[in-house]
Order: sequence, then structure tokens, then C-alpha cells
Amino acid sequence: MAHKQFLAMYAAGMMLSFGFLVKADTLILNSGARLTAPVLADRPSGVVLDLGYTVLVVPKEHIVALAPEVSVYDPNKPDPEEGVPAFIAADSLYSTAESEIRTLEECYKRVSPAVVMVSTPVGLGSGFFINPQGYLITNYHVIERETQITVTLFEQSRSGFERKNFRDVRIVALNPFIDLALLKVQDEATEAFPFVPLSRPGTVQVGQSTFAVGNPLGLERSLSEGTITTVSRAFEGLVYIQTNADLNPGNSGGPLFDMAGRVIGVANMSARQFGGLGFAIPIHYVRDFIDHYESFAYDKDNPNTGYRYLQPDARLNKEKPDLSEF
Repeated sequence: MAHKQFLAMYAAGMMLSFGFLVKADTLILNSGARLTAPVLADRPSGVVLDLGYTVLVVPKEHIVALAPEVSVYDPNKPDPEEGVPAFIAADSLYSTAESEIRTLEECYKRVSPAVVMVSTPVGLGSGFFINPQGYLITNYHVIERETQITVTLFEQSRSGFERKNFRDVRIVALNPFIDLALLKVQDEATEAFPFVPLSRPGTVQVGQSTFAVGNPLGLERSLSEGTITTVSRAFEGLVYIQTNADLNPGNSGGPLFDMAGRVIGVANMSARQFGGLGFAIPIHYVRDFIDHYESFAYDKDNPNTGYRYLQPDARLNKEKPDLSEF
């Protein structure tokens, strides 16, 4: 048993054995593991946990989110002790986190394990896990009208990265009008999946640095970087983030990140004949879709689920109809 898992179980046992209620919070780590114990302090260097017989300091770089169980953090207020934003988790399928700006190398190392390849018999794209339970986001058009879906996770090993394929994938919700799909990997053998936090809406600015991780043309775990060139590019009634980070076929459904490793958008289209014209679905569309996923729930027996109906053909006879008999 891992040392951190043992400490977490010991802390939970201490709280139960004394027979009184203790405020406990859950730290969600990069690996997907969780530590549940009272938080003594949230410092810039790390979070201090009370394990009963000792204290444990967990460095901030290993923490994705702090999920309160008894006490609730206000995401708009700083930590009262240190005056720095506290890690927070949403009451949803996804989490958010206040993180500091990092180098591109640090960000890639931290977030890339959560980025996956999503493939069907007719093509492939990208996606990313949003929680340890195996829920992930991709584009609707990546899996459009397909039910045989494979999700490929790239696990770190001593020799590099190993491909791990999951073929038991459930379609949870679809919204073809904003080109989003929510999937869930059904695998009881995997205790926790690596995942990435989502940013808050309204935080993206023109000129800020960004990067994308995906599988362009099937080239796995590829990184491209750039800047945000427009935050409100309108197409067919929707607004998109425009970036000069290269997005190619196969990037579809993959995450666009800020330099704190938070998802700010979902890559979904580009001008293939020109470089530096990529577009992503803004995070407010993504969060709204996840928050209300029951409204877009997939039902294989419902013919309306996830389908766009084509417009009827124009009349072949262009002459003015004869209405004299009516």
C-alpha cells in the first residue's frame, strides 16, 4: 500500500475511533489519489494536513484540487490565513483550481497524462478526463453516429509511455449544436484516472499564452503552443476562442490550456490550408454542458439523441403552383 494512502486511511481511522465529528477536506492529487484529513493551513508552499499523530505537508505542485466535505470554500474569496486563493472543487463532475503560472515544460508534464485519444471505426480525435471517475470530454463530431468507441490512455512507465486501451466506453451526453460529447470509461480495475481542472469563465484574455495537447493526424501526445488572438470569434451563432497554436485534424476534442494547466477551451476546428488559425469552444459552453448534462443525456433508443436532421430538398418544379382549383 502506498505511503500516502496509508496515512490517509490512518487519519480517517483516528477521526472515527475518537467518536467525534472533525472537519475534514479531501486533497485530490495529480495521480488521482485522494487524501482526507483536517486542513491546518494552506500555504504557498503546500497544504498542511492534521493526521492525528503528526502533520503532513503536501506540496502545491502535487495538488489538483481541494474538495471540502464539511466546510465549504468560497471560490471568490482568498484563504483567510494566507491571503492566497484556496484550491476549490465544484459540486459537479469537474473541478477547478487556483494555480500559479508555470513553464510550458512543467505544464505539459502535469496535464498530458489526462489527455487521451478517442477513436471510432471511422476516425480519431482527442479528449481529456475531467475527474478521477473516468468522465471525459471530446467533440461530438469525433464520435458522431458511432457507438464503438475506444479511449487510449498513455501511461508513464520506465521505458516511456505505454498505450492502455479502454473499449467499454459509455456515451453519457451529446450536444451536436455546440459540438460536445461527455463520455465515461467503464473500468472497475482502474482506481482513479488522471484529470485536469477547468478554468473559470471570463478569464481568457487576448495576447495570453496558451498551448494544446492532442493527437493531430494520429501523432500521439503532440504539444503546440501559441497565443490567444481573439476571444469572441463568431461562427453560426456561437462564439469561439481563436488561437495561433496549431490545431490539426486529430486535435479535435482535445484541451486548450492556460499556463496554469487549466482547460480554457476545447479544440474543434481550424483552417487547414492556413497555419495559425485554430478555434476552440470556450470554457463557459463546456461547463454549462457538463452542469446540465442530464438535459443532453444519450439514449440509444431515442432517434432524436445526438442527430442533426438535414434540411429537405428544394422543390424540383420551380414553376409557380396552380392554385385555381383551391
